[in-house]
Amino acid sequence: MTKAAELRQKDEAGLKDEIKSLQKAHFGLRMQKATQQLGNTATLKSTRRDIARAKTILAQKQATNKA
Repeated sequence: MTKAAELRQKDEAGLKDEIKSLQKAHFGLRMQKATQQLGNTATLKSTRRDIARAKTILAQKQATNKA
């Protein structure tokens, strides 16, 4: 689980990379769930929330750069 404070320290490119890696991880977890290989389904929820957290911070950074 990534903390918001850790994400705020990254620049926009770093956040975009983080989002991509989280999305890849989430896709892999979804495939494991579909093939009955995923034991802990709560990881899907946490990765989904991590993606949302990173996207929110990225949007905030982009809004402050434009203003």
